[in-house]
Amino acid sequence: MKTTLRVPGFLRRYLPVLEWGAQYNKDTFTNDTVAAVIVTIMLIPQSLAYALLAGLPAQMGLYASILPLIAYAIFGTSRVLAVGPVAVVSLMTAAAVGNLNLAGPAEYAAAAIVLAFLSGLFLFVVGLFRLGFLANFLSHPVIAGFITASGMIIATSQLKHILGIRANGHNLYELVVSLWEHLAETNWVTLVVGVAATAFLFWVRKGLKPVLLRAGVKPRMADILTKAGPVAAVVITTLVSALFRLDQQGVAIVGSVPSGVPPLTIPSFDLDLWSSLAGSAVLISIIGFVESISVAQTLAAKRRQRINPDQELVALGAANVAAAVSGGYPVTGGFARSVVNFDAGAETPAAGAFTAVGILLAAMFLTPLLYFLPKATLAATIIVAVLSLVDFSILKRTWAYSKPDFAAVAATILITLGFGVEAGVSAGVLLSILLYLYKTSRPHIAEVGRVPGTEHFRNVLRHQVETDPCILSIRVDESLYFANARFLEDYIYDRVVGNKGLKHVILMCPAVNEIDMSALESLEAINERLKSLGVKLHLSEVKGPVMDRLKRAHFLDELSGKVFLSQHQAIKAIQNECDAESETQTLAV
Repeated sequence: MKTTLRVPGFLRRYLPVLEWGAQYNKDTFTNDTVAAVIVTIMLIPQSLAYALLAGLPAQMGLYASILPLIAYAIFGTSRVLAVGPVAVVSLMTAAAVGNLNLAGPAEYAAAAIVLAFLSGLFLFVVGLFRLGFLANFLSHPVIAGFITASGMIIATSQLKHILGIRANGHNLYELVVSLWEHLAETNWVTLVVGVAATAFLFWVRKGLKPVLLRAGVKPRMADILTKAGPVAAVVITTLVSALFRLDQQGVAIVGSVPSGVPPLTIPSFDLDLWSSLAGSAVLISIIGFVESISVAQTLAAKRRQRINPDQELVALGAANVAAAVSGGYPVTGGFARSVVNFDAGAETPAAGAFTAVGILLAAMFLTPLLYFLPKATLAATIIVAVLSLVDFSILKRTWAYSKPDFAAVAATILITLGFGVEAGVSAGVLLSILLYLYKTSRPHIAEVGRVPGTEHFRNVLRHQVETDPCILSIRVDESLYFANARFLEDYIYDRVVGNKGLKHVILMCPAVNEIDMSALESLEAINERLKSLGVKLHLSEVKGPVMDRLKRAHFLDELSGKVFLSQHQAIKAIQNECDAESETQTLAV
């Protein structure tokens, strides 16, 4: 009799590998292997380039692309997300570690390892406590603005390698001034190599595939060859550099890159270093998670798959801890390589593990061949990659759609360009929260009336509706909480004062999902003030959970009016009351 091994639910939740691994077969293996080969070809030059961007030895980029991929394959819920070094996180790493004024490259690398470890711990803990929703406070327009500004800073920072000069700075202004001051020192041989590599990579992105297709190459192979463009640039410029000994003509080269498996490293437990890097680790974690979850959910939706954000936090945390114990630096899911992984046909996270094997083989056997690789080539790889992140159209779209969103995006871009990435992302988080508070503190409030011949109620400013001078019907399109409670008070008082014919106010609540304590106190104040003016306060269409909470307070007992199931019932009942009052007054006269 065949028995099936039952895996406990909590293990399936924290180890998604047990779910997709149980269904793994030969066809899936083939598809994952093909995708891994393509991503490996793309990732090798990217890993080297991003380590250069972070100010780290080239091999650390390779190390950060091995164990983290395996860790994510075990814990991740996305079938195609490719984890590793990315441009924005590399820039943030350079900014965070560069601010410490460390003595030498060894201490710099050690600090980057600690940064990865702290980032991993933060992500892991947040994931275990299911706090992934906190990332929702960083709005997508603000993220787009931050990434656009970061792309500009990254591209500008790499111009020193294209020109062969010295230049430093943590923001766009400092970089431009430094580049200008050293422009006369340009090494023309380096410039030729850098410009040629940049032009070649731009052409490969747009022009190589059509040429290959016209030459009769199959579409799948044309895609692979196009993605291998950076590898071709690395091979060609390395051969030219070695043959003509460009290093003797002032061209900066990668030099000796240690070969072998990633070393087992233990992060420093220096508390002063931890406290110095803790804030940067949190910011890197937030930006990395938002970037990663965005691409993961987008690609999963195309295959009708689901992503668990909290488990993604655990997976990214494990990936960063894996980077720290294997000589790497902070990692996250990369947009470009994940899309390539998806397009190449990857079906499970095993494709990432196979990619890690490919990177491992490169680290063991190919690194001696990188000795004469010009740094200008790696800089060209970074420039071409990050310029695709620059998207100023977000300013036009937000200006047309929402002026507050435009202000937040523009401020994020300007602060990032002017003060650096850490200030930019901090401002982005703060602006996102302030933008939310601003929008919800001034909720949309509509005075409504009945559409003739129906039981529907609509805004009196937008529709031809029936109203009663005895009744004021107000619809609040937002939950009521401490930030907007006073706004509602002021609105009602302004409408009631001076309106002697008004006898009833109906607060229509179909969009009110919550009423916090501050809002409850405001409702109590509104009720008392209206009562003193001879006006009754009624509620209609209150949601069940909100009603449950109101019943636990004394508000309903003190309410001058009633609570109605629907606005139609409220109007019908109150109009009868108004008519009765009118008849009574007529008889009295």
